[in-house]
Amino acid sequence: MGPMIDDDIMPVFLINGFLEAGKTAFLTFTMGQEYFQTEGKTLLIVCEEGDTEYDEELLKDTRTAVVYMDDMSQMTPERLTELELLYNPERVLIEWNGMWNQDEMKIPEDWTIYQQITIVDGSTIDLYLKNMKPLFGAMLRNTELVIVNRCDGITEEQLGVYRRTLKAMGRQADIVFETSEGEVEPEITEEDLPYDMKADVIRIAPEDYGIWYIDCMDKPERYVGRVVEFTAMVMKSQEFPKNYFVPGRMAMTCCEADMAFLGFICKAREARLLENRQWVKVRAKVALEYWKDYGGEGPVLYAESVTPDQEIKDVVQF
Repeated sequence: MGPMIDDDIMPVFLINGFLEAGKTAFLTFTMGQEYFQTEGKTLLIVCEEGDTEYDEELLKDTRTAVVYMDDMSQMTPERLTELELLYNPERVLIEWNGMWNQDEMKIPEDWTIYQQITIVDGSTIDLYLKNMKPLFGAMLRNTELVIVNRCDGITEEQLGVYRRTLKAMGRQADIVFETSEGEVEPEITEEDLPYDMKADVIRIAPEDYGIWYIDCMDKPERYVGRVVEFTAMVMKSQEFPKNYFVPGRMAMTCCEADMAFLGFICKAREARLLENRQWVKVRAKVALEYWKDYGGEGPVLYAESVTPDQEIKDVVQF
């Protein structure tokens, strides 16, 4: 859930996804739930019209006013402020058009995205990942929850691939897969991983770094107390405590214009001698600890050795 709601702030619930992903059905279900009821009015801004329509009785019962916008040029802070003055809502719901670049969305200064949820059609996810990855990435970047529905007939192995890809684009998101029978959890066992989890030192090959990073972030408990070894680039900051740095790799999460540095904080006696962008081989034991930049617990590496290594030219891709 998003930040605490201040009386002077307009909370915005943003539901995004491509056409026919199930956004309207999700919002219809949510608006009918007791936990989502409110005493005041709700403004629902719909940025595209699919085959499913909102039930007039539901809108009346929940005191919800619907405004349709068929072009992103209408989605200006000035227009949104006019709608707030006209309808005087207690909150705003936005059903976002997945073909609009969410990075270009502008809302009034006193509006804040309180919660963002992404709805994905599992039967068409390949199409959008291959052809519209930048738009996909813009929707996922700050989302809290990704619901992938219509997953019937998709193997657990493929769901695992989707999980890693979506997690790379929306690193803070929880990811849920659903079939007609309900929620499913793709089980990625240690045997499914491309490195030897039973080895005294788990050696992460350069081509497997992305898989390890996502799995370690998603299931850190399976790595706690184990020793890993990998090659990475040094990232240091004056804000880090003494003897800490981040070894990581640049990753292309969506496109060449959307690169991210993926790494975990590491404590090493050699840290003070390292230079930013230097390439090193790290051997470290993994712990699960609170770290402020994680916003909670996450993997913390305790280095056994940090030595110079050759640069890896390729970026991590998902």
